[in-house]
Amino acid sequence: MIDRTLHPLGTPPNAWGVDEKIADITRPPLTPKTVELQAETKTLRLDLAKAALIIIDMQNDFCHPDGWLAHIGVDVTPARKPIAPLQKALPLFRAAGVPIIWINWGNRPDLLNISAGLRHVYNPTGTGIGLGDPLPKNNAPVLMAGSWAAAVVDELEQLPEDIRVDKYRMSGFWDTALDSILRNLGKTTLFFGGVNADQCVMATLQDANFLGYDCILVREFTATTSPEFCWQATLYNVNQCFGFVCDFQAIVEAIA
Repeated sequence: MIDRTLHPLGTPPNAWGVDEKIADITRPPLTPKTVELQAETKTLRLDLAKAALIIIDMQNDFCHPDGWLAHIGVDVTPARKPIAPLQKALPLFRAAGVPIIWINWGNRPDLLNISAGLRHVYNPTGTGIGLGDPLPKNNAPVLMAGSWAAAVVDELEQLPEDIRVDKYRMSGFWDTALDSILRNLGKTTLFFGGVNADQCVMATLQDANFLGYDCILVREFTATTSPEFCWQATLYNVNQCFGFVCDFQAIVEAIA
């Protein structure tokens, strides 16, 4: 344990204790909170003290009937399915001391870090409503940081202690502070939810796996507006290659 006569410096557990003569760089470990969670392929023994819940793109542009996705003619009903389960889950995770990390598209107004290829995804003809363009119904700029379009849907409560990270790619790790935040907090096990399961959620989960994190996709926390075969392929690939899949009830039984 850091000597209490020393001044804490940093974010636990990646913290030192210092004064004019000493730098205590032992980094005391977090107190373990070990639970067992039944996933689809194995029983997982994990440490909640090293876990975080990652929620991706539960934003108005993807989940609200006045958002960008609905504007281009997509039925956003599937994208809203995670809302009710997450409403039940957020208090449970918070009570267990698991931080909630909201990863959302939140672009710069000048789009200087967004390539033509990325812009093409949202405006393939060059003449439509794409990144940064105002939505016809409310004039909100598409997926612009600080806008209604990029905000998390009202039904999901964000608390001051929650962590927010703007992203600029399908993956929440590219060009963002997410990896640094997780490492400073000592988080190695990540629960995943959000939309779309086969796109931004999957890209973020894959990158997390490549970076050495343990990844758990929670069925009820994620959904997609893509065809059913995309959802099935996502579940298959997570179980096969990138981590584990579990359901919400298994989490309730493990940590409630």
